[in-house]
Amino acid sequence: MTEMSTEAAAPNPSFGEALAVWAKIGVTSFGGPAGQIAMMHRILVDEKRWLDERTYLTALSFCTLLPGPEAMQLATYAGWRLHGTAGGLAAGLLFVVPGALVILALSVLYAFYGAQPVVAALFVGVKAAVLAIVVEALLRISKRSLKDQTEWLIAAAAFAAIFVFKVPFPVIVLAAGAIGFWRGTSRVTASDTSPAPAAIPLSRTLTTIALWLAIWILPLLAIGWAFGPDHVLSKLAWFFSKLAVVTFGGAYAVLAYMAQDVVEQFHWLSAGEMLDGLGLAETTPGPLILVTEFVGFLAAYRNGGGTPLVMGVLGAVVTLWATFAPCFLWIFAGAPYVARIAAMPRLKSALSAITAAVVGVILNLTVWFALHVIFKSVTERDAGILHLTVPQLGSVDVTALGLAAFAAWLLFRMHAGIMTVLGVCGAIGILLNRLL
Repeated sequence: MTEMSTEAAAPNPSFGEALAVWAKIGVTSFGGPAGQIAMMHRILVDEKRWLDERTYLTALSFCTLLPGPEAMQLATYAGWRLHGTAGGLAAGLLFVVPGALVILALSVLYAFYGAQPVVAALFVGVKAAVLAIVVEALLRISKRSLKDQTEWLIAAAAFAAIFVFKVPFPVIVLAAGAIGFWRGTSRVTASDTSPAPAAIPLSRTLTTIALWLAIWILPLLAIGWAFGPDHVLSKLAWFFSKLAVVTFGGAYAVLAYMAQDVVEQFHWLSAGEMLDGLGLAETTPGPLILVTEFVGFLAAYRNGGGTPLVMGVLGAVVTLWATFAPCFLWIFAGAPYVARIAAMPRLKSALSAITAAVVGVILNLTVWFALHVIFKSVTERDAGILHLTVPQLGSVDVTALGLAAFAAWLLFRMHAGIMTVLGVCGAIGILLNRLL
């Protein structure tokens, strides 16, 4: 991001002017959350001056600690700040819809042609690049999020809890929040408290919550009623609605919670296909959490009965609805309280501890992905209360290992962009397939 802006915010734009900017952001928002947040900062704070620096950073801190994709929710908050609910809907939808349409088209192609040798070779390179990208994201997020020794310890404990002991992610979040709140209580002083902004009428908040709960839940209940509770569409609706509530920390945290259940519990996709989906999401505009649409399409395409393509599209739509409708609930109900949260030290401390725990969960994702990219055979073993993921050392995929190392060199030493790394590694994967 740029240096602190010292200029005052410009007058609010017209709705049409803002709509054009949201559309531009939606079709050019490559590079994952970090790139998207930086791009919005440049446009909204530096160029347009529609938000001042403090407002933008406070909103970013709030959105980072919500369940779901922080960049999409930040765009929704900015739209709400400028033009109320209509502005928030416009900004949020335009952030998601372009990428969702691209992912849907790529999911269809993947379902039809994913088993082709050239496509498989392409994704060998893409998977290796994605592994390097996830490692880079882990290091970046750790540096930004872990501010002292206690937060590093919380992150380490969260990793051990989920990787070694299979503690459910919501339990980790609640425990970290409780530790942070207690820590904030013990450290708060009179200088930490500042006058809180004016109170928000409770009735208005409850009305907003009730409305968006209905928008989120009722269509999914209709799916369950129409297809039955055991149908894959109903399972997708329930699974991704639950995911929308408990997955703090953005797309990588969602993947940490989702990937193993999708692969090992429901058997909707293989581990390699999960990495392929993340690779597709990395190469398209919009939030990385659109990988859930890829999962929903393939799950319903393969298990929905009826016409596979129709069921796949329905699976994609159900997954998108369950993933993104809650985001509007969180923002429209919580946005009026952003300024108040910034004045509450105990709550800030609790949310900081949750962020530290999320870093540990992202480390779990990184290790899990690395094992499945670099080794062709990985087994799960239980030893008492321990649950171990053990690779067969003789099954090392030399090509994937070499491409992952090359991708890391491009990212860390050459400072290449994500699109460049993915494109180069994918091309090398195809080339090696032709030569070997």
